[in-house]
Amino acid sequence: MRFWVWLAILALLASPAAAQPSLQRAVVLSQAEKAADWQLSRMTDLSPIRKVGRDTADIRGWQKATFYVALTKIADRSRKRHYRKALQDLGRSTVWRLGDRPFHADDHLVGSAYIWAARHGGGRAALAGVTSGLDYVLRHPSPAGLAMSDNPADPDPDDRWSWADALFMAPPTYVELTRATGDPRYAEFADKEFKATSAFLLDPTESLYFRDSRFLERRDPAGLKIFWARGNGWVFAALVRILEALPARDARRAYYEDLLRRMASRLRQLQRPDGFWSPSLMAAAAASPPESSGTGFMVYGMAYGVKTGLLSRKDYEPVIRSGWSALNQAISREGKVGWVQQVGDRPDEVLATDTQFYGAAAFIMAACAVADLDWQ
Repeated sequence: MRFWVWLAILALLASPAAAQPSLQRAVVLSQAEKAADWQLSRMTDLSPIRKVGRDTADIRGWQKATFYVALTKIADRSRKRHYRKALQDLGRSTVWRLGDRPFHADDHLVGSAYIWAARHGGGRAALAGVTSGLDYVLRHPSPAGLAMSDNPADPDPDDRWSWADALFMAPPTYVELTRATGDPRYAEFADKEFKATSAFLLDPTESLYFRDSRFLERRDPAGLKIFWARGNGWVFAALVRILEALPARDARRAYYEDLLRRMASRLRQLQRPDGFWSPSLMAAAAASPPESSGTGFMVYGMAYGVKTGLLSRKDYEPVIRSGWSALNQAISREGKVGWVQQVGDRPDEVLATDTQFYGAAAFIMAACAVADLDWQ
């Protein structure tokens, strides 16, 4: 899209009339409910999604599972009971089973929704599939490395958490299962593997994650490192979910708290004037479209950080306000969340009409975290 078209979009998104949505808890949560209700009414209708892949229709797949994880957040805060029912119905429809690939992180995410359901009426049956699935991984750890490989003789790197998104898909489920069962093995495994992936993909200078090993040396046309917004958003949101599941005195918390602070500091510097983050974090805003899924995860992590005292309210409240204002420009009156980059593994084009299950999820998670803040 031409430079001047993006300037017009930025001007519209940054207009005073659109800049300051209400931060009252009830109003913010009503926005989350609107997004949740719109998406819940279309769980089997894929027509609003521009790029439908093999996993899009799978109720146990990561795209819908991300939405169900977000649904646990609004279910904990809303008086509407149908969110809880939807989560219980999910488990009953799948017989509480994880995805079919035993090692793949994407197929473990739905387990997080089951663990929530177990605490809210699902009972032990809701944990059975998660426990058996993760037990198998612990008994048969993959010998794969973390570098992507095209050699069919190599162990599949997808059997490890070899890409940034995987840190959202799997580790929090493992830590939550330790909290649910009291068995420390799951959190211990997650901690070890999370740190291995971070040592491999986290750029120590930028405090941002490369999406996977293919991007370690790759540069964009301007010679800049390629840091994908949603890829980093997945990790940033994962930190919140892990910290929520770890006990207050767990010695492992310090690592995740420090990482959240480091990422937040860099992400704060990269926020656009219109409140969004660009699909490619280093790209100039004027040459890039807005993108709501990465932005939602950034706002979610920063609001949690301020709420828990990990981040300075003085420094991050303006970032959160601006990000929440931007997200409110991405949601329609009916509740459709737009400006969502479609499924991929790197920065790409984004259209105002683009939506996806995980885009609604990022919006809902951001809204819930923003609502939890005591706004003055």
